[in-house]
Amino acid sequence: MAELLIVDNDQMARQEVSCKIRESKYHFLSIYEASTVQRGSLLLKQNQPSALIMDLSLPDMDGIQFGRTALQLYPTLPIIVLTQLKMFELVQKAMNSGFSSYLLKPVSKNELIETFDRVLAPEISSQVHYGINHSSGEFVTDLKNPIDSAIQYIQMNYGESLTLKAISNRVYLSPSYFSRLFKEETGMTFVEYVMFVRVQKAKGMLRLSSLPVEVIANNTGFANSSYFATAFKKLVGKTPTEYREQFHLDPSVTITS
Repeated sequence: MAELLIVDNDQMARQEVSCKIRESKYHFLSIYEASTVQRGSLLLKQNQPSALIMDLSLPDMDGIQFGRTALQLYPTLPIIVLTQLKMFELVQKAMNSGFSSYLLKPVSKNELIETFDRVLAPEISSQVHYGINHSSGEFVTDLKNPIDSAIQYIQMNYGESLTLKAISNRVYLSPSYFSRLFKEETGMTFVEYVMFVRVQKAKGMLRLSSLPVEVIANNTGFANSSYFATAFKKLVGKTPTEYREQFHLDPSVTITS
């Protein structure tokens, strides 16, 4: 996984943070950017990031509310507030909402990396060690948010067999209605989303481990390495081996897509 989502309507601020990350030991992170909550929410559902960096002054939703919504989708997601608003009340709200850190703009590279060391490094280490995030215990569906529940289940079980019928049954929707609702909320069909998630997980494993391509294919739910290579190249533009070689040959390269 090893991905970072930045939601800030200030393009220069986003670029500044991205630049600091690319010049740090966290240069391997895939970085996604959004200027609105609407776009950020879509990216959040399409990718389960390792962390979310967000401003509180967003054009289409209060930042605190957006952060709380993100935590409902991914309860363990580290959320780093990066804002110009220096108000005790906001800091208190952010901490009470379960956010991980509250930083003021402009943030120094050292302060940003120290924050990553505290809230992000353990998350990445866990992902690399275990490879696949299996659900623990019985999965409970949120009947008020069936698509969010489906997304959580896919993110946790991407290495297993996943069919539209099985997932729609799990969230108590008919396959046809689930399919239409899923496309409306994520911008992808169910099949496209499952494939996207599996390829994203594979990208993280290729970057962060030396596991054979065949093992990564199996761990991410692909029937065989040939199908894995075909799907990976379709989405990434490179074969898994080419992707890994590019990253390993030039560690300064940050892959952002």
